[in-house]
This record gives sequence, structure tokens and C-alpha cells, in this order.
Amino acid sequence: MLTQDQVVQFQEDGFLLFEELINGDRLARYVEIFDELVERGRGLQEPASHFSLELETDGSPIPGLLHKIQGVCVVAPRILELASEPAILDRVSALLGPDLDVFGTKFFPKLPGGGTSTHWHQDNYYFGTTSERVVSCGCYLEPANPDNGCLRVVPGSHRSRSIVEHRQKQGMHGSWTDVDEAAAVDIAVPGGSVVLFSANLLHGTNDNRSNRSRYSTAWHYIPGDLALERFPRAGYEDRHNVLGG
Repeated sequence: MLTQDQVVQFQEDGFLLFEELINGDRLARYVEIFDELVERGRGLQEPASHFSLELETDGSPIPGLLHKIQGVCVVAPRILELASEPAILDRVSALLGPDLDVFGTKFFPKLPGGGTSTHWHQDNYYFGTTSERVVSCGCYLEPANPDNGCLRVVPGSHRSRSIVEHRQKQGMHGSWTDVDEAAAVDIAVPGGSVVLFSANLLHGTNDNRSNRSRYSTAWHYIPGDLALERFPRAGYEDRHNVLGG
């Protein structure tokens, strides 16, 4: 559960941090699964279904250097256990209620020698909604700090409940926007930490400038009754019921 103070903090700041929420043998088990996925990525010469590679400045893929797995719970269904961890669902349900789905499951390895930034954006830009009933979740399997590309947020930026202009650029994954860097906060965390945040919150990461990886997942919780046209409860392979239903 969440305290009332935590609920208010989420409403005001747009995010909550829970350090080392996943730990011990369970954390080690998840890391082993992600190690296997990274190894699969090393064998790729070009992007494959669900697997994207880091890019050269001209937009061409870098062989063997994994950028992201989109639909990681489809590629490796065991990862759905992480999205269903009671310690996570207990906190999310305090924000969204007892009937929960998770969708848009992703894995970012942030490998040394690559690990390019996820530039400033709002998740709801991709979802076609401004609903505050979408709670994004980042699970950091390894320590994250500014050197290896920890999460960055603009506290309170979700409160406008609007989507700012996003654009794309050659040699970069995804869409991005500009923010006032003076308002940004780095969220440095130990391994096993979880961050919950509004899908309207402006957030991003820097490049990995270290010699360490920074394994993390990102996905989004919604109430089962929330109809998203692009991600229907029936028929979209990467939407999964994790509580109630």
C-alpha cells in the first residue's frame, strides 16, 4: 500500500521511488534472464522482430549492440513475473485500483559502448491519451546513476495534463522534445529499485558513458476498464492482466 503522503507526492511530483524493492535471489534470477536476451542480441546483424539495435549517426544499425526489446514479456514470458511482483502491484493498485493490466513491456540494456539516451518525452504521446490512469514503471535491475544513464524527470510536468510537441531525428530512436534542463532531476538508484511515474511526466535518460551496463525495464499499468484504442485488452499481444480481472 501507499501512505496518504505518498499518494499526494505522486499527484504533486508525478513519480515515486522505491529503492531495492526487488532483491536477493529474485533479482538475480531476473538479471540472468536479461543476460540471456542480451546474448541473443549479440548475434544480430540487423534489427529483428521485437529487437532494435543501437544506431550510427547516419541511422544505420550497429551489429550486435542491443538497444531495446519491445514486447519483452512476449519474447520472454518469464519477465511477466517481474511485472506481477506483489510489492509492485500493491503500490500500483493503490493508485489505479484492484483490476490491473500491464502493456508496452520493454527492456533497455544500456550497454557500455552504446546505451544511447532515451530523449525527453511523455509516454502518453505514444498512447494517444492524456489520461492520468496510466502509470509507467521503471524497474532498475542494476545500479543507475548519471554516468550510466539513470532516469531523469521534470517533477510536476505531468500536471498540465497535455502533450507537448514531439519530433524525430535521424540517428535517434523514438520521438523527443525539449525541456528546461534546470528543472530536471536525476534519479540515481541502487539495483532492484522501482520508479512509478505518471505517463504524462516529462522524462528521459542520458547516454551510458561508463563501462557498466544499466539493465532496466519499462512498462505501463492501466485499469482493466481503460480502453486504449491502440492497445485493446483483447487482441493486443503485449497487454496482460496482472491483477484482478
